[in-house]
Amino acid sequence: MLVMELWQLGDLVMATPFLRAAVETFDVTLVCKPFGKDLQPRFWPEVKVIPFLAPWTAFKGKYRLHAWPWREMVRLLGEIHHARFDVALSARGIGIRGDPRDHVLLRLTGARERLGFPSMGSQVFLTRPLKRPDLEAHRVEYWRVLGRSLGLTLPSRKEIPIPQSGPRRELILVHSGAGQPVRVWPLERYRGLAGRLRKNNFPVQVVCDPDQKDWWLAAGENQVAIPQTVTELLELVDRAALFIGNDSGPGHLAAMAGVPTFTLFGPQLPEWFAPLHPESAWMEGKACPYKPCWDECCWRSPLCLENISEDEAWVNIERFVVRQRAMAT
Repeated sequence: MLVMELWQLGDLVMATPFLRAAVETFDVTLVCKPFGKDLQPRFWPEVKVIPFLAPWTAFKGKYRLHAWPWREMVRLLGEIHHARFDVALSARGIGIRGDPRDHVLLRLTGARERLGFPSMGSQVFLTRPLKRPDLEAHRVEYWRVLGRSLGLTLPSRKEIPIPQSGPRRELILVHSGAGQPVRVWPLERYRGLAGRLRKNNFPVQVVCDPDQKDWWLAAGENQVAIPQTVTELLELVDRAALFIGNDSGPGHLAAMAGVPTFTLFGPQLPEWFAPLHPESAWMEGKACPYKPCWDECCWRSPLCLENISEDEAWVNIERFVVRQRAMAT
């Protein structure tokens, strides 16, 4: 079986239940971004990972065809053809969007069976076009539909096996980064949140993206962590009892690693992208007529996030932290 999951960290993490079920029946090869190599030993060690940065997954400049890695793409397709896969599939198709680009790539693999959720006529590239789940369905439900079509049994979202946090953990990770600026709650509010947690005797480790480092250092956060790889991020997660952050890949990673998360959502919808830990909680971004906007905000700044005040967030986060501490004792 060949699995295409070419998108971001959170998307790949949410493929975990499917991959774990698939290896019980198939020899599974996964084509994904290079950070899949960091995830593979921990989450699906039986899966073979082929790293590939698909140019159409870039947020900007994705159709500068002269800059595409054509030689690498030809090499990748040659390697896949040589393997002679029986089944190739993609779960892309959340909300109203499918991904014909994935389906063209599936067709070029030469796989005998090709499964996916068609969009804009892309069913011509698939041998088994599948009906999407309900519009409100969580991302993981797309993987469940794929699994059922192949005779695989995947657990429901509430029954996905999640490891328990290690004993005596108390550290709270406050992660201020995200894949796109429109998903970032204002940094000064994260600073205020970290201060409130510390005043209430909760140990805090602030984690940020590289482009946020100077802001945090200027704000006096001298021990801010800036993981450079997913492996380094996992090392931080493994020390934590709780994770607080934006709608982003690190939150999904923490949840799958067994850490309850609190997510501040902005332009996207929790019913689609809530982390999979059963104890995770969230705040939904404020109302906007353009939601979900797929990170292409119509305003100068993301009002859905900026209109969540620090006081409002603290009421919900304090409740989450206190409840999780009580459950751990």
